[in-house]
Amino acid sequence: MALLTLDRPAKTFTPPADFRPDRRTPGQVIARVALYVGLSVASAAILLPFVWMVISSLKTNNQVFTVPIQWIPDPVVWSNYVDIWATSNMTTWIRNTLILSVGVTFLQVFTGSFAAYGFSKMRFPGRDVLFLAYVGTIAVPWQAYMIPQYIILSRAGLSNTLWSILVLQAFGAFGVFLMKQYYDSIPEELSEAARIDGLSEYSIWRRIVVPLSGPALATLVLLTFVNTWNDYLGPLIYLRDRDLWTIQIGLNSFASQYNTEHALIMTGSVISVLPIAIIFLAGQRYFVQGIATAGLKG
Repeated sequence: MALLTLDRPAKTFTPPADFRPDRRTPGQVIARVALYVGLSVASAAILLPFVWMVISSLKTNNQVFTVPIQWIPDPVVWSNYVDIWATSNMTTWIRNTLILSVGVTFLQVFTGSFAAYGFSKMRFPGRDVLFLAYVGTIAVPWQAYMIPQYIILSRAGLSNTLWSILVLQAFGAFGVFLMKQYYDSIPEELSEAARIDGLSEYSIWRRIVVPLSGPALATLVLLTFVNTWNDYLGPLIYLRDRDLWTIQIGLNSFASQYNTEHALIMTGSVISVLPIAIIFLAGQRYFVQGIATAGLKG
């Protein structure tokens, strides 16, 4: 049986009219390489003090400020990380700082996200004016109302207690602003459909809006935790007993009392920075995503 074959013209690929091949000129390649080199140098310059601090924490006191800098400790004094706990009250400082950081972070995330939902998804007279007035408080420095605030908390019997810091920082205008910007990017149709199904505003916030706001929540958690952990002036004013000191006050007192123990001071500084570095590295992806999408609207 003879096979009948038909000659069909070969199909050719026709690129679309807006197709542009990814061809970089030598000048663009050089600019890209120069950009990466510049970013690498800037990153190294930023990390250099931290690297020096970590290395100095493993030296003896006489080797910390040697000229030229001794980048490799000889010998490596691992005992500094044991001596700092015996010499100082590091356990109490870290405990108090963790209580304040976790408590303030929880309160600001809860109050900030809840208030942001009202400003973003609910309609009421004067909403925009009230939001602008509330966000405008960010521009007012804390030193302007620090004394009246201290008087109020003292008369309420909260001075010299951890509750003073928790009450003081339970609300934050920045968190409301950040969460509202993210909530504005969530389609309004989701909230309208939930209202038709009979959900209350609280249920819409808890069951729909909050689960969709992971990056913004992670950003707010990271920023609030870092700011509270590094806070020095607030605990210095309100926490007078040594048993209530945070790690920032404790390290400052330790540096004043043992000003010749340079290696131990560096060791304490490394311990104070380590939790923040771990939290930032763990939430870096969500932090970048939250910052990148906080200003978008769906």
